Amino acid sequence: MKAVLLTAAGGRDVLKMSDVELPALSSPDFIRVRLHAAGINPVDYKMREKGGIVPDKLPKILGCDGAGVVEAVGDAVSRFKVGDEVYFFNGGIGTDEPGNYAEYTILHQDYAALKPKNLSMVEAAALPLAWITAWESLVDRCQLQANQTVLIHAGVGGVGHLAIQLAKSLGARVAVTVSSQEKAEFAQSLGADYCIDYKQTDFVQAALDWTKGAGVDVVFDMLGADIFCRSISAACIYGKVVTLLDPVCDSNAIKVAKLRNISLIYELMLTPMLMGMHEARVAQRVMLDEASRLIEAGKLQVKVSQVLPLGQVAKAHELIEAGGTMGKIVLVQDKS
Repeated sequence: MKAVLLTAAGGRDVLKMSDVELPALSSPDFIRVRLHAAGINPVDYKMREKGGIVPDKLPKILGCDGAGVVEAVGDAVSRFKVGDEVYFFNGGIGTDEPGNYAEYTILHQDYAALKPKNLSMVEAAALPLAWITAWESLVDRCQLQANQTVLIHAGVGGVGHLAIQLAKSLGARVAVTVSSQEKAEFAQSLGADYCIDYKQTDFVQAALDWTKGAGVDVVFDMLGADIFCRSISAACIYGKVVTLLDPVCDSNAIKVAKLRNISLIYELMLTPMLMGMHEARVAQRVMLDEASRLIEAGKLQVKVSQVLPLGQVAKAHELIEAGGTMGKIVLVQDKS
């Protein structure tokens, strides 16, 4: 089969289209999927730059998000049959679990979800990592409740545009930071109550004004650095700031957090896969089941901004590294 291999740590040139063996079902609980599409995420280029989690065991196939059709099932598989359309988050970080920059992949049956009938393969491949990240951040880490307020940074990005819709489904009031009128209009179409153009306005003051000086209950940070540190001042007393990155704050910001009893929270949805936590990975698949329910009920949409053939994976990495994309970038098989 055709697959894009990560051959070394480095730039986009280390991604090589290659012929590799069709993956065998390595467990009776595994399914083999003929992939139609693979989602692109920032973790992809970060893994490329460092050579994956285990750089001395290259080459590996990257790509955590996939969607396709079940092509073979192990003897113990009960959740799927050949021909089922599925989507999933699995592998793709340089471990022994293969990623999805390929024509086929294998995975445990418990980690795949049935694709919503009203979602294309491309849209389905764009969803898993971003949705799970949004869910774990807002629901699991921050326990976001109805009538609470949340400020979502990068509000129309891959995670952000799903986080808006998730927060609204929970009954929260949503503010987002955006960089243009076009992005503001898109965020509003998803349900955002208040859009802050961070290029024109101090988002901290805007958040305080929006909440009549109290600050928001939750800040969801996907930008890190100065944005994370400043976000502490936008949160209310006993509020929560959850981040996907590794921020370093000055002592004044930390003092504000301590004085106001603000919880500073890290979110890494890769942890269950990295730590071999089967039940936690099943729980992440259940989050996809909930996404499917919302999608089929017409309450969740997925934005795909770019679709590229697998052979243009380097271009896809260039786009995701540049940032500023609305929604997601997806790779499809070259013949699609």
